[in-house]
Amino acid sequence: MRFKFSMSPLSAFLKGQRRLQRRLEKALPKMRLPDPPKAAKPRNPRSGLVQVHAFGSNPGRLRMMEYAPPTRREPQTLVVVLHGCLQTAVQFDRGSGWSRMAREKGFVLLYPEQTKANNHNLCFNWFRPSMVARDRGELMSIRQMIEHAVDRHGIDRSRVFIQGLSAGGAMANALLVTYPQLFAAGQVVGALPYGAARDAMTALQVMKSGSRRSRKDWGDLARAAASGEGGEKPAVSIWQGRADRVVAPANGEALLAQWLDLHGLDENAGERENRLEGPVVVWRGGDGKVLVEYRLLETLEHGLPVMARRAGSERQPYMLEGAIGAPQQFYQAFIKRR
Repeated sequence: MRFKFSMSPLSAFLKGQRRLQRRLEKALPKMRLPDPPKAAKPRNPRSGLVQVHAFGSNPGRLRMMEYAPPTRREPQTLVVVLHGCLQTAVQFDRGSGWSRMAREKGFVLLYPEQTKANNHNLCFNWFRPSMVARDRGELMSIRQMIEHAVDRHGIDRSRVFIQGLSAGGAMANALLVTYPQLFAAGQVVGALPYGAARDAMTALQVMKSGSRRSRKDWGDLARAAASGEGGEKPAVSIWQGRADRVVAPANGEALLAQWLDLHGLDENAGERENRLEGPVVVWRGGDGKVLVEYRLLETLEHGLPVMARRAGSERQPYMLEGAIGAPQQFYQAFIKRR
């Protein structure tokens, strides 16, 4: 007689487990263990700028970027910032610290941005008459952005300010002289006066050597741009580097002449203060408020003076670190409610 031996309880259990596993594998999709987490890469500081569309007819074909902080303070304030050549709005914002200050102080920030379709080097076309004529071209696009931001954010119309660097500074100056009633004050850094050039060739010549015109001629060019718009003129802070090899210091002197003439100020009436970074001269109105400020920074090359940042932080083009920051000085002297 042949006998069959039954499996031990443990063997029977294991065989049943294997059979159950095969059935489960057929019935359920295959699963894989997650990959181990990768080490996080260092990230660039984020910019809070967002693009705004449909702000107007936009004849200059510019982009509108803005930052509106979660908490805003009264009176509602708008600061317009124009970047220089070879820069984007985000790069300028990261290097200058404007959006950080906007968040802390509670004001709205507007960045018009140039495109390569308009200018391969991302320069605002300040030297093309069609782009800086009243209600035309890039100038009109920026005015439309300002009007859109003022209406949408409920900005106090007496609290609109503008800053620009280099080509952005020349465009900011064009806005200041063409629409003087639109701005309370402006800061123009390493830039040129309105009417300094009429095309790219003359722009390069003027940037290198300056342009010889009388103070009245500079003033007349600005008055013609405003088409007879009267009333008070905005206060202006002019910053120029003595070591600037891109925009010659003579252009800063021409800018100063243009604004002294517009305000009807005596050149010899300025109050001079010698500081470590260079002389500062201010001209005041009858109420004691500063109308024109001129800063000649001895060692400044071409770029925006910004406060020195912590070690390891990413640097941006044409942001020149030191002990003084143009954005902070502009806020303290002109924007801060006193």
